[in-house]
Formats: sequence, C-alpha cells, structure tokens
Amino acid sequence: MSLLLEARHVTAGYVLEGTGPIETRPTIQAVADVSLELQEGDVLGIAGESGCGKSTLATILAGVVRPPLRVTAGEVWIAGQEVPLEGPAGAPSKGRQSADLLGRVVAMLPQGAMNALNPTLGVQDFVYDVLRSHIPEITRQEAVERAKERMERLGLPPRVLGAYPHQLSGGMKQRVVAVVSTLLNPDVLVADEPTSALDVTSQRMLLALLLNFLEQRIIRGIVFITHELPLLRYIARRVAVMYAGQLVEVGPTDRVLFTPSHPYTQALMHATIVLEKGTRRQRIKTVGGAPPELVTPPPGCRFHPRCPVAMPICSQAVPPTVPVGERHEAACWYVAGDPSGEAGAAGHAAQ
Repeated sequence: MSLLLEARHVTAGYVLEGTGPIETRPTIQAVADVSLELQEGDVLGIAGESGCGKSTLATILAGVVRPPLRVTAGEVWIAGQEVPLEGPAGAPSKGRQSADLLGRVVAMLPQGAMNALNPTLGVQDFVYDVLRSHIPEITRQEAVERAKERMERLGLPPRVLGAYPHQLSGGMKQRVVAVVSTLLNPDVLVADEPTSALDVTSQRMLLALLLNFLEQRIIRGIVFITHELPLLRYIARRVAVMYAGQLVEVGPTDRVLFTPSHPYTQALMHATIVLEKGTRRQRIKTVGGAPPELVTPPPGCRFHPRCPVAMPICSQAVPPTVPVGERHEAACWYVAGDPSGEAGAAGHAAQ
C-alpha cells in the first residue's frame, strides 16, 4: 500500500471576536500538533467526545478552512498534492487551487449531509448544480446521465434523480449526497459523522455504500469521523482517538477498541457496550469530570485533570508518543514510564 494522505503537525483554532490584530486575539485551540496518515485502500476512523476537535480536523483535511477557523501551523498532503490551508493573516490562500482540489482530490461528506438538498429542487437539479460548479461546460443531460450511471453501478435506484427531497427517507437522502459528492472520483472522502442522524438499518446501508466506493475504486481512501465507537469496528482498519484537540492513541481498530492503552481510550470503552462481550455483566462507566476549556487548555497532558492514573509530570510536560504494539502508539506518561520513577507507584495505587 502507498501513502495517500499525510497531515503533519497541524495546529488550528477559532479566533474569538475582538479588537486588535488577529494574532493577539483569544483563540479556542481546537487542533494541536496533529499528525496522521492514511494508506491507499484504507479507512481511518477518528473518534472522541463531542467538542474534541474531530469536525475541525475534518474541515482542515478537506481544505475547506474558513474564518474564524485559522490554521497556524502544519500541512496536509493528499496523493502528492498539498492541500491549501488558511494563511497566517487569516484569509484563505490559493483559493482557486483549493476549489480545484475540492471534489477532485478530496471530497467532504459533512455532518447532517442530508440537509444539503434544497427542498424546493429535484435531486437532478442538485446534481447539475454540483457538477456545473466544477465542470462549467457540462449540460444538464450529461450531469444526470453521469449520476444515473453511478447509482446503477452502486445498486441505488436511479428513479431518485426525479424525486424531491421530501419524497426520500433520511437514509436515502444521505446516500444520494454521498454519491453526488464522489461523482468526480476524489482520492479521499472525509466523512464527518455521516451516520449521526440515521437509524441502525440506515447506518449499515450507508457504511456498505462507503465501502463499495473503495471496492470499486471510485475513491482511494476514507477518513471516517464519529463519536460512536462501535461503528468503527465495521468500517475502519485503523482508529485515531482525539481528546481536547490532540491525538492520544492511534492503532489497528481491534487493538484500540479491545486492548486500549491510553487511559482516555480505556474510559471511552468503559462507557460503551461491547456486544461481543455480552451485555449482562457489563457496567457502563462515564468518563469522570468534563473536557477542558480550550482557550486556556491544561498544561502537560490535557487529560490529566480527569485521569485516574495521573502523576505530577502529567501536569508539567507534554507526554511523548510511544509505541505499544505494531503500528500502535499512545501519547501518555503512564504508558511511557514516568522518568521520575513514580509511574509504578501510581499504577499500583490505581489497581
């Protein structure tokens, strides 16, 4: 497999309203020094609590950064092309290049994508508008034929092209938007919580459609963002867990979900019912405390105020990212071993 997407040390935040230069205003630090990779043919799942920065990271990976979001460091590469991010002055840079990449190199399936359909326009009008924005010379008939051929290839009923949004179920609207967003065969599809408003059956149908995109090489890789950890078992080969804007654990799906190393990942799994383990003896435990305020995030490890095995060094220094298995790593002082020698004592006390 070849490297398809690479994000390097991406840092970004939302600039709050105020006076003075944009660089001096308070900023919500939504993404902090995030680096990740996506291999061709893979699905990378990104999970975490609401507000942890998942959707912000999705917009950055898709190259749709707009104020008040401001990228202050890092870069994103997809299929050998750099995705233009926001410039230091707060205004989008290389705007035309970014528009050319969106849809052709990377496409985004946003949260609540079913609401992207205009209730007063038929689906075929939506298809024509989308394709015309990328291919100005395309005719309505050519656009509809392209969408019809794609739907037939994916096993969806082409008749939906003649329907209005109110005539379609929520699951069908979501799948239609997914198909339309990939009509230009982008290299990467960034799906930001696309199943959050769907019932279980519709969720499974959408996941099957996304995997079908990969099998038929309509797209080459997927970044799938969700707060529903069980979904990742069915679609993702690798999982990255985010907390307070940072990646805390990355690894193969089964290892991250069933033998997590980071205390935050462990807490998330304790708050999730794992059907494979049965339901009678499982106790649901919530993650104690609350996520930190990201205008002034905690020093050191951002999870330390809620961590059951926190040590003094956790509040003093950013933890290193250490390997815990094959292509599996975690950013944690307890996992790494506290250089002050207190890791063993803390671990013994927590048992």
